[in-house]
Amino acid sequence: MKVIEHYQKANEPLISFEIIPPKRGGAVSSVFESLDKVVEKVKPPFIDVTYHAAEAHVEEQEDGTLKRVVRRKRPGTIGLCAAILHRYGIDPVPHLICEGFTKEESEDALIELNYLGIHNVLAIRGDNTGSQISLNLNGTVNKYAIDLVEQIQNMNQGNYLEDIMNAEPTDFCIGVAGYPEKHFEAPNIDWDIKRLKQKVDAGGDYIVTQMFFNNEAYFKFVEKCRKSGIDVPIVPGIKILTRPSHLVNLPRNFYLTIPDTLADEVSNDEKNAVKIGIEWAKQQSLELMEAGVPGIHFYIMGSPDPALEVVEFLKKK
Repeated sequence: MKVIEHYQKANEPLISFEIIPPKRGGAVSSVFESLDKVVEKVKPPFIDVTYHAAEAHVEEQEDGTLKRVVRRKRPGTIGLCAAILHRYGIDPVPHLICEGFTKEESEDALIELNYLGIHNVLAIRGDNTGSQISLNLNGTVNKYAIDLVEQIQNMNQGNYLEDIMNAEPTDFCIGVAGYPEKHFEAPNIDWDIKRLKQKVDAGGDYIVTQMFFNNEAYFKFVEKCRKSGIDVPIVPGIKILTRPSHLVNLPRNFYLTIPDTLADEVSNDEKNAVKIGIEWAKQQSLELMEAGVPGIHFYIMGSPDPALEVVEFLKKK
């Protein structure tokens, strides 16, 4: 089933999760152990799986020379999505990114997904970390997420990069990303929302937000989106703060703000950072639920236990 259909048919807010594939050479069993817990306790309607561009770095060889090596640190998104679909009967949502991929590679990935019976994707630009491969291939790269959305929508209409007679249309539901505290490259929130509306108008079926810790930012964001004419579901993304280092790493890597109350509490009691973060997420999620959000999307990445504790709390309310 498509993600947008899950939201349209739901009679209560949905709970979904986002995971990352194991590192190159890592065991997928650890992912399944986490998913086994999630499915046993929640049985989410869909699970997102992140995608990662290939990265380049320099390795010293035995003879002392340096060699530029290109590899993807976390391959396996499509394979993991296929496993989720057939192992758990849950709709997977693979992320597709612009950064580091040609249009042809994106089309190939979409064809593979279509063959597997996977009809949901989240289309995002992806942030350049500085080590990702730089592509300059005469316009064969989707520069922005809207370009990727348009490519997917073209395939939904049977239009591929090549002119193919009687091409079979795909049928992808397309999710796009929104930023309650604006994208870090946007000059202001209004400008950012204009670009978001363009993605929706191009074919985005729903929006899932970047993580945030201040619900007021989300509520104001949704209000501005509605005033701009965006009428698709806007799903809040929640990350649970579980370690003191998150106070620095999350704002630095995701360009978000952490409320003083939460930051002070964790700083003054670092040993109980997990407990503090979970309690914050419980109240944050409860407020969102009571406000009538379409669902909550948990960025669990590694261990699902903190998120599952929050979900268990919400079930009792």
